[in-house]
Amino acid sequence: GVARVAVYNLAGQRVVDLLKEQLGTGTHRAHWDGRDESGGPLASGTYVVHLTMGRLEATEKVLLLR
Repeated sequence: GVARVAVYNLAGQRVVDLLKEQLGTGTHRAHWDGRDESGGPLASGTYVVHLTMGRLEATEKVLLLR
């Protein structure tokens, strides 16, 4: 199904979509270099990564250190 991986700040604002595409069965990876949607660097701090794929949802906090 269509998978979406997005990064949000703690205020709940989406800062970047890492992945939004149809994926097949198997293991997949998404890489985040600490930049926002326009390519600007984000400040150090806690962010939330949210995965949605069909009815499956997962959320994890991540710490960005510069």
